Amino acid sequence: MSTASPARSSDSPASEPRHKSLILVAVCLGQFMIQLDLTIVNVALPSIGHDLGASVSDLQWVIDGYSLAVASLLLIGGRVGDRSGHKRVYLTGLVVFASGRGCARWPHRAAG
Repeated sequence: MSTASPARSSDSPASEPRHKSLILVAVCLGQFMIQLDLTIVNVALPSIGHDLGASVSDLQWVIDGYSLAVASLLLIGGRVGDRSGHKRVYLTGLVVFASGRGCARWPHRAAG
């Protein structure tokens, strides 16, 4: 009877917990960014209503439209991730989201 040792993979068991914790941190960061963005939209609702003269039901459509857009992009992003790699799509999404936040802070002049 021979006792063959199991083949070792390139990933050592010692590095696996660190790898899993980095994945958890990345996913939590993305979820935090989504929640932060939704909070920003909700905080901006009174200003949107005042500036545009929107009623409460109109403001509900703002949240509905935002939620529908996010859900649609999640489905599309999942499909693209299946085809071209989840890590690449996730990082691209984070960069696009962060650059959008940066552009929102860009100084602009009011039309007048």
